[in-house]
Amino acid sequence: MQERYNPLELEKKWQTQWMESEPWKVSEDGNKPKYFLLEMFPYPSGRIHMGHVRNYSIGDVVARFKRLQGYNVLHPMGWDAFGMPAENAAIQHGTHPAIWTRENIANMRTQLKRMGLSYDWSRELATCDPEYYRWEQLIFLKMFEKGLAYKKSAAVNWCPQCETVLANEQVEDECCWRCENKVELKELDQWFFRITSYAEELLEWTDKLPGWPDSVLTMQRNWIGKSTGCDIDFAVDGKDETIRVFTTRPDTLFGATFMSLAPEHPLVQSLTVPERSEEVEAFIKRIKSGDQLQRSSDECEKEGVFTGTYCINPVNGAKMPVFLANFVLMGYGTGAVMAVPTHDQRDFEFARKYDLPMQVVIQPDGEVLDPATMSEAWEGSGAMVNSGSFDGLDNATGKEKISAAIEAQGSGQRSVNYRLRDWLVSRQRYWGTPIPVIYCDDCGAVPVPEQDLPVELPTDIEFTGEGGSPLAKLESFVNTTCPKCGQPARRETDTFDTFVESSWYFLRYASPHCDTAPVDQSAVDYWLPADQYIGGVEHAVMHLLYARFWTKILRDLEMISLDEPFENLLTQGMVCMETRSCPEHGWLYPEEIKNDRCSRCDAVAVTGRNEKMSKSKKNVIDPDGLINRYGADTARLFTLFAAPPEKDLEWNDQGVEGCFRFLNRVWRLVYDNLATIEDAGDVDATMLQPAARDLRRQVHRTIKKVTQDIDGSFHFNTAIAAVMELVNALYAAPDKEGSPEVLREGIESVVRLLAPFVPHLCEELWHNLGYENCLEESGWPVWDEDALVSDTLLIIVQVNGKVRGKVTVPADADKDLVEATALADANVVRFLEGKDVRKVIVVPGRLVNLVVG
Repeated sequence: MQERYNPLELEKKWQTQWMESEPWKVSEDGNKPKYFLLEMFPYPSGRIHMGHVRNYSIGDVVARFKRLQGYNVLHPMGWDAFGMPAENAAIQHGTHPAIWTRENIANMRTQLKRMGLSYDWSRELATCDPEYYRWEQLIFLKMFEKGLAYKKSAAVNWCPQCETVLANEQVEDECCWRCENKVELKELDQWFFRITSYAEELLEWTDKLPGWPDSVLTMQRNWIGKSTGCDIDFAVDGKDETIRVFTTRPDTLFGATFMSLAPEHPLVQSLTVPERSEEVEAFIKRIKSGDQLQRSSDECEKEGVFTGTYCINPVNGAKMPVFLANFVLMGYGTGAVMAVPTHDQRDFEFARKYDLPMQVVIQPDGEVLDPATMSEAWEGSGAMVNSGSFDGLDNATGKEKISAAIEAQGSGQRSVNYRLRDWLVSRQRYWGTPIPVIYCDDCGAVPVPEQDLPVELPTDIEFTGEGGSPLAKLESFVNTTCPKCGQPARRETDTFDTFVESSWYFLRYASPHCDTAPVDQSAVDYWLPADQYIGGVEHAVMHLLYARFWTKILRDLEMISLDEPFENLLTQGMVCMETRSCPEHGWLYPEEIKNDRCSRCDAVAVTGRNEKMSKSKKNVIDPDGLINRYGADTARLFTLFAAPPEKDLEWNDQGVEGCFRFLNRVWRLVYDNLATIEDAGDVDATMLQPAARDLRRQVHRTIKKVTQDIDGSFHFNTAIAAVMELVNALYAAPDKEGSPEVLREGIESVVRLLAPFVPHLCEELWHNLGYENCLEESGWPVWDEDALVSDTLLIIVQVNGKVRGKVTVPADADKDLVEATALADANVVRFLEGKDVRKVIVVPGRLVNLVVG
């Protein structure tokens, strides 16, 4: 064994051996319990960042721990390889997206292997491979057959920079989530998945996922947004048309005094009288060109325009003016709102602005509301008034009574509404999965025959990034023949949203080489659901919701027999670092700072807040540079020790140095004691001296704590801290040569307990301890309950309730001995001088309280 710890040398040694022996390649094994550990696969951006290091180190600890416990562990890796960033980078660097992506995958694979991550690389997949997306196209065809995939014209979020459509979830603060440019509304024919058909089941199962964080489940429930209420039809005065609204407050129907429509509502044109058309059109144009997300904000100023038309309130026959209002959206309900200004704040503000009538129909207890003096809407409960035969009812009862009355007169019915909209999946981009549809002038939209799959994405294109997708300009791709009639036809040139690929990749891991179906059902039955999924909380209402949806789709297509994909979910925190900037040169990289000054102009580097590591703010650490200096084990250890996985990690150079020093101490602990423990046998607990028993007790307490901290709770930081304390105790052991068997047990326990965290170091030390087989074959250490039992107890001594001393007594000491020992303690005696002990309270095994006066 070499005297000095050289991480780069030994890490390269073990990575080479692992690559050759493939120790983590697995198959179904009915003799072992299975464990499917999965981290969200990365987008191949070119290089891993510290967020990757943290995320994948967390997963690797769990995978290695479960293997040591005897589980058959599936721990795969792949690449979310399609999407707009590849196109944007290709434009920027003048290369093809396919070349850029493949090179990045190769670079990142090398980096991940350098981290010592225990992946089954035989199952590696990339979503840009035709062998992968051919099955995605097949699933689409099955969905199309069942009406779960369809095309319609829709006002969509359009990013003019990326020249593509964005789902609602991909618009953040009015901007494209990728390029951060402002998003516009645009009418286009688009493909949708009917996720709304699964809204109730998706919602119901949020109560059946106890292994998921409450915060994620709450976000999904809110996104699905179930509302129970009533659909009500309002006849248009003088026209053979009706306006349907959905309301959760039918109890306020008698207070509806006007109607508000979304500017995008399909009835706007027919309801607008000629003399109002110019003003209405100008209003629509202005609202559509404005901030779409701000429209639904409570802070948004309420604006509208009168159409010149009236509708009829179905319960009292009152004529209600029909307005367009900027705060009404087509994306929720019906795009029409019965306005009750006294009991809805938005309606209240609108009515005050345009001097519209107001009628109180809910009076709160002990108060009489008057529309003339109200300063805000009353949205609470109360007794119904001005509501005809329903007067006097509490409004909860009124909801049911009015709903029944509406149904009886044929003006509406009870209904359930969801905030969730169908998933828009088509994108006007090149680098994605082609949608397998052909358009024929005679036959319409025709699915590509299954035997013709995959529809491969052509690579022989001129890629400029200008004027939309190059697929639409490639005649050899676009021009084809209709599978039904044989006449000339055109291929669909839109591609799938990249979230489609990531909605089922975890299922493909179970049988990545299956060439007869998307998945081998028997393999899915064995491996799924994933026992642990790890990734960022930012995916709560996109990837995680879509993955649940696709799992249910594949179940209903009888491809799998699975309801939910992930048993447990861990959402890890971000890696943060303080920003540094220069008044002249802006943000600074750490290497651009010398002695707290900008290396270019010598100005003082200003320290900012701890923020998520970001290239744009230059507060980043290059993992390769970190590994070159300290080794992968130190990088792993710091990201696992510095903060609990679910919390943000604040970068600290001193913390990295401390972890490196600790690993050096572990190395020296083994090296310095090899001769002492080389021939040590098994521990005979009955023959141990008190000091050896105490040391062995700490060894087994540490084994117990580390096991419990890792298993299920993922308290890696406290587990590592416990091993650090054990290392200190082993260094401080007074008689190492007198109890070499306990010392060996302690040192071996350190190596085995640290193995999931720092695998290269521990594998090397394990072999230096004389073992020939790999460490994972040794199993996880098990604590000895007998070893945990102490011969003595530490008893707290209080005087009149205040701690005044501590005494040690035999573990089997009776009450009289504990009392006598407490009264004789020198520290305690000082507080008893000149006082009478009136009462002695002994809490067995814990404390003695002396009451004096």
